[in-house]
Amino acid sequence: MAADNIDLVFGQPLIGEAEIREVEDTLRSGWIGCGPKTKQFEADFARYKSTHDALAMNSGTSALFHALDAAGIGPGDEVITTALTFVATINAIIHVGATPVIVDVDETTQNIDPVKIAEAITPKTKAILPVHLAGLPCDMDAIMKIAKAHGLQVIEDAAHAIEAEYKGQKIGAIGDFGCFSFYPTKNLTTGEGGMLLAKNPVDLDRARSRSAHGLSSDAYKRYTSSTFAHYRATDVGYKNNMSDLQAALGIHQLARLEENWLIRQQYWMRYREELSGLGLVLPCLPDTGVRHAYHLFILRVTPEFGETRDNFIKKMNGTGIGCGVHFLSIADHPYHEDRLGLNAVDYPIANRISEQTVSIPLSAKLTDFDVDRVVAAVKDISRGNPKAK
Repeated sequence: MAADNIDLVFGQPLIGEAEIREVEDTLRSGWIGCGPKTKQFEADFARYKSTHDALAMNSGTSALFHALDAAGIGPGDEVITTALTFVATINAIIHVGATPVIVDVDETTQNIDPVKIAEAITPKTKAILPVHLAGLPCDMDAIMKIAKAHGLQVIEDAAHAIEAEYKGQKIGAIGDFGCFSFYPTKNLTTGEGGMLLAKNPVDLDRARSRSAHGLSSDAYKRYTSSTFAHYRATDVGYKNNMSDLQAALGIHQLARLEENWLIRQQYWMRYREELSGLGLVLPCLPDTGVRHAYHLFILRVTPEFGETRDNFIKKMNGTGIGCGVHFLSIADHPYHEDRLGLNAVDYPIANRISEQTVSIPLSAKLTDFDVDRVVAAVKDISRGNPKAK
């Protein structure tokens, strides 16, 4: 089968009839912008995360930007983050005018190394931006201790980690801000979208206004209130709010989140059991008291396996199975390498992982047959490699 005929698509979302009916209801309601369903989704999400409020946005990237913006971070400031993440994490820092300070990751967890964070702090450092890669929480005790000692804010990139918990605390609600993504491949999808949490209600209020042109009231309140009132621009804002069409999906995705988490957990554990002993490096189990979101199952195709990562992906694609790469090291992207003066050799662990990492299909939409098929394809590749035996 040719690579362009992939039938088991990586990261397929599970969309139910409830979502479809809710979207249809929204279309028939006459209100498809940011309105009552967005407000319901925000309230439901805040309840799920045990927070006072939540702000629905048009992307996880927007959530990161407005977290940094609400934190007062801008030109002249430095934000420490990981070398192994999607470019959106870095771009949000650049967009507010601050300087990303990139540090290496832990070999086992692939999350940001707290020791490297401590070494990177300067008088210009204003925040730490940890990324909970693949749904495995970072070492938040160590990160929060460093932040408290140096008076730094913590902005959690929880794009992969909506269901995750760390020692009884909800991921995204531990730091000063939590940012979530609802991209199509995420555990909860609204097509495109994101959510922002903030410890300080004032910070969330600022982000709410700044994400809607800096106006004193949103469009739904202006057009549905029985009492006419002029709106006022109290700030120079942006246009980053979520729509009710997106929220219509999110309401029911959130309602089924725990059910879908159990499905992904089952498949994640099956992969880990059935792919052991093949010469691949498998993801680590979460520590006691840590709840993994099981967003990705990441293999590392090492030289001991007898195959390059890219050839491994080509062979998987050849069987009709799609794979992902999470992620190229930030130092491997030409723009960031030039703009930030990065050199891959300065991040040896992230660089090594970047060359080996591949994510195999994992979603609640998979069936047992799909998982059997993925396992069989990986084992077939292993049997063809003498070094893997």
